[in-house]
Amino acid sequence: MRRSSLMAVATLGALGLLGANPAWAAGNYPITEQQRSTATDVAQAGVPLSDLAPNAPDSHTVQRGDTLWDISKLFLTTPWRWPELWGMNLQQIRNPHLIYPGQVLVLVKSGGRATLQLAQDASPIPGNTVKLSPRVRSELLANGAIASLPLHLIGPFLNEAVVFNTNELEESPRIVATQENRVILSRGETAYVRGDLGGARDFRLFRQPRPLLDPITKEVLGFEGTYVGTAEFVRDGGMLPAPDGKAVVVPATFRISGTRLEAGIGDRLSPVPPSDLTAYAPHAPSAPVDGRIVSIYGEAVRAGQNQIVALNKGQRDGMERGHVLALWRAGAAAVDNTDGKRTAMRLPDERHGLLFVFRVFDRVSYALILQVQDSVGVGDRFTQP
Repeated sequence: MRRSSLMAVATLGALGLLGANPAWAAGNYPITEQQRSTATDVAQAGVPLSDLAPNAPDSHTVQRGDTLWDISKLFLTTPWRWPELWGMNLQQIRNPHLIYPGQVLVLVKSGGRATLQLAQDASPIPGNTVKLSPRVRSELLANGAIASLPLHLIGPFLNEAVVFNTNELEESPRIVATQENRVILSRGETAYVRGDLGGARDFRLFRQPRPLLDPITKEVLGFEGTYVGTAEFVRDGGMLPAPDGKAVVVPATFRISGTRLEAGIGDRLSPVPPSDLTAYAPHAPSAPVDGRIVSIYGEAVRAGQNQIVALNKGQRDGMERGHVLALWRAGAAAVDNTDGKRTAMRLPDERHGLLFVFRVFDRVSYALILQVQDSVGVGDRFTQP
């Protein structure tokens, strides 16, 4: 592989092309068609100089706590386009390289375009090669490699923000009794559960889910579970014979392992899904998108930067993890006082922020508000950036 193609963070883990998937060992990395298309289009090309930030530095030393997003903001006016800055190509996609604190990145400008390279490769010599040992990682951020995004902003929601296609929690295992008849349960306390556990041992707790309605059509898009906490299996229940010959139900025993709300009788259990350690590579949708915000996660009426919103577009609409979307502020009503008729007008919509999609369900997605000028509410519009 040529030195000029060794962009420091064109890595499966860092660019979001590496997931918790046993297929890694066979080299079958999960590359989406969108990522492959981007790789083909920008392989080793970099970005036009016009896309560089006005004060883009000539070099940057990676610091602990940096993310690819942080670094790209130093160099680009639109940091979510970092795969282009790194000159991502198909060969790199199949060889995971990681970027670490202490490494020096150099901005190289040539032929009206710019790329980032490792300092040792600031002046690439055609034909030279570098031999690297690919490392397959079973965890994201192994050995101190930096993250693509500030994962602490979305990490808590990877298990908490859940949309069910139907009100399936009605058939899920449920808490039927509590330790010493307590009304509420906290971490470390005991709950007794009835229902089919399906062999699972770690569960999330949810309260009555609420329907998510499309702001335009009023169609039910899914049911958002109210996240309560987590519970871990202690021992099975069963049936005990009674003197009158009738069997007595013995519920399973669980320990409350974590709470966001106080748990209690009637709360439903849903198995914790397999860990998803896939990183997040930002990219634009491959087709036009025009959707609306369905809800603000939590109890808020309006949302700002770093808050979570639900969108009325999901997998069936072509939404993908990593999609970057533009937020639009609806044009205000106005009156033309210059024409003598006071003609009613509606001012144009104005773009005022960015969303980053991190969870996708069938008909709904969750997104992080990356940046925004005004507060965001239900019914606000989003499109491709």
